Amino acid sequence: MAVRLAAEEKMMVDVVRELVQEKVAPRAAEIDAKGEFPWDMKELLATQGILGMPFPEVYGGLGSSELSILMVIEELAKACATTALILCVQQLGALPILLAGTEEQKQRFLPRLASGEWLASYALTEPGSGSDAGAMRTKAERRGDSYILNGLKHFITNAGIAHVNTVFATVDTSKGTRGISAFVVESDRPGFHMGKIENKMGIRGSQTGELVFEECAIPVENLLGKEGEGFKIALATLDRTRPGIAAQALGIAQGALDFAVRYAKQRVQFGKPILDNQGIQFMLADMDIQVEAARQLVYHVGELMDRDAPSFTRESAIAKTFASDAAIQVTNDAIQVLGGYGYMREFPVERMMRDAKITQIYEGTNQIQRLVIARALAK
Repeated sequence: MAVRLAAEEKMMVDVVRELVQEKVAPRAAEIDAKGEFPWDMKELLATQGILGMPFPEVYGGLGSSELSILMVIEELAKACATTALILCVQQLGALPILLAGTEEQKQRFLPRLASGEWLASYALTEPGSGSDAGAMRTKAERRGDSYILNGLKHFITNAGIAHVNTVFATVDTSKGTRGISAFVVESDRPGFHMGKIENKMGIRGSQTGELVFEECAIPVENLLGKEGEGFKIALATLDRTRPGIAAQALGIAQGALDFAVRYAKQRVQFGKPILDNQGIQFMLADMDIQVEAARQLVYHVGELMDRDAPSFTRESAIAKTFASDAAIQVTNDAIQVLGGYGYMREFPVERMMRDAKITQIYEGTNQIQRLVIARALAK
């Protein structure tokens, strides 16, 4: 598939590729080991304009194509999945405002998100409401000119560090998903605070935790769209951001393959590089097949979005499912190529495998994605 990017977008991808080698890759192991949010990487993405890619120029962004955003996420994830996730979640948290916000809301929030001065979060998941959004228990009660939020969100990326939080809450539990509304909650609102911070298996530099709402008053001006449209906004957002997770998985897989190939060229056993052994050659070939197939699916859905295709829900689900499953298989095989060394934290492939696992889970588990695909087939 021929990749269609504008000249300036090709230049951006090339710049990011260099930044990854010079700045991101040397920090990746330390970010994982410390398990702390990498503010230096956030500043790097902000100063280079990378965080502005998903935002229209009128709001201070670059107005980049979806394909170029996916390619940049891929490049970042080759070295550090945590750093790639900063861009993914900036788009995820801001997209509901872009899709459903008023012009006043867009002018109020988007420029400072595009510049990277502010970070965003997307708060949908709850302890009893993951794949089943209709079981949501966070409530929003209209009182005069305000909505009063009460409840708990968990597994929220950028919890406690985001300035702008897109929060989904129900205004009528009897209506299920049709009772859900979307709100923008600024981090300094009284009654809103961070709860538990999670200690995770992978993407350890990304801060994941709980958001707690206790009589948190937000103005009616912070409602996105109309009451009851929250679930529709949430699904439309995930359709458009799910390919970013596919691109993250693709980058992780490509990074693991690249390292495994370099190692196989250098590692000598029985008097020759292990790359000369047919067994290793076949493993690497299968890994390459998986990576290249994932790339075609990811780039395809990016081009569909750029062409304003009427629907790409199925293609988005396919790309995310295949790429994340491939990332698990490829990183597992990369560890096998390295043998005992692959199991050691001195080498990056064990980190890549830990990072890859979450791509099968967040922004809709792969089981949910298969349901989405099956429903598309049924139509």
